[in-house]
Amino acid sequence: MTDLPLLAVTMGDPSGIGIEITAKAWTLRREQELAPFFLIGGRETIRAQLRTFEPEVPLREISSPDDARAVFADALPVLPLDPALNAAEQTIEAIRLGTELCQQGTVHAIVTNPIHKKRLYEAGFTHPGHTEYLAALDHRPGQSVMMLACPKLKVVPATVHIPIREVPARLTAEGLTHVIETTHTDLKRRFGLENPRLVVAGLNPHAGEDGSIGTEEETVIRPVVEKLDADGMNISGPFAADSLFHPAARERYDAAICMYHDQALIPIKTLDFDGGVNVTLGLTFIRTSPDHGTAEDIAGKGLANPSSLIAAIQMAAVMSSTDND
Repeated sequence: MTDLPLLAVTMGDPSGIGIEITAKAWTLRREQELAPFFLIGGRETIRAQLRTFEPEVPLREISSPDDARAVFADALPVLPLDPALNAAEQTIEAIRLGTELCQQGTVHAIVTNPIHKKRLYEAGFTHPGHTEYLAALDHRPGQSVMMLACPKLKVVPATVHIPIREVPARLTAEGLTHVIETTHTDLKRRFGLENPRLVVAGLNPHAGEDGSIGTEEETVIRPVVEKLDADGMNISGPFAADSLFHPAARERYDAAICMYHDQALIPIKTLDFDGGVNVTLGLTFIRTSPDHGTAEDIAGKGLANPSSLIAAIQMAAVMSSTDND
């Protein structure tokens, strides 16, 4: 096991399913051939969560990540946080510490469980979400890009958590170019694709139909695609989004650049709701996450499905092994 990547998994929101699905992933470690990982979180929070469902999972506290490999076969390794921290502080500190361990090279990647952003905002958290906080910790504010991935599809939204009415104004040539170039770079660096094939969706129905149903394709999207194509990137578009995700179309590209959040997330969640993975591109380290929320309505009941977290752990390990940095 010493030749496998070592991964840090954050606890996520204490009221959510993160701790539960991490424990369930550990019970499936052999069946799923998972790389060794350890859980970062509050000692009592973790123990309280794991008392509420079966099967019981043996826990073993570790004093440093180096101890996790020896422990992983027989118990879920836990790197405990300061017990004086409250719930919101534990959530934030787990992310900060996991990031620091990645930056130090102590672990190969961080896998983050879902957080409840509103609860963190009420505790003084100033970042829009996980991705932005990670970028700030990495001293790369505004540089990170969100990708959603499963075996059948990789999608990257050019704009993310903003109202639909704001998308056209926020869709700029500079921003779109950054998203595409970051995706291209990390598909080569993190996924081992020598010449990534990218396609770009239009914003409007029928990709604007030559400007008759919107002009963003002609004024913003197409010029960016043509310039990057001329520079040697394997890229094409803009294409009508409604014909970009059927099986034959997906065979023609490695990743699709979409114009807004739901344009990207609807197809991937339709294809693989339980196995989708959120990957942050553009960081100096590897970060993956399950593609779902905290699911507080089922937390602590033993009902949570660990499939997306398992997929995130597996993808982090593959990316760590492929990483060409």
